[in-house]
Amino acid sequence: MAIQRIVKMTFKLDRCDEFQAFFSDIKDQIAAQPGCSEVRLLRDKEASGVFFTYSTWDAQSSLDAYRQTELFGMVWPKVKDWFNAKPEAWSTDLIASSKSNQ
Repeated sequence: MAIQRIVKMTFKLDRCDEFQAFFSDIKDQIAAQPGCSEVRLLRDKEASGVFFTYSTWDAQSSLDAYRQTELFGMVWPKVKDWFNAKPEAWSTDLIASSKSNQ
């Protein structure tokens, strides 16, 4: 069963633009990892330093394998230095979904 991974990251305000540029550079590399079908970046509408990544993986084992890659080993330590708070993460199962026909 596919899992959706949600990671909440709170950045120092002076690092937000740098993070967005960095994410733009690496998002396709993350999405190209085996088992990953989607990567999105979201920003809180009221707290400008709060971002969420939303990714879809075919299985927990694919996400775990990504965490062992050279790419992850480069990405995580870099962005971790920009945090203003400890990140939070959830792995979830999709229970229901609907899309508008508009």
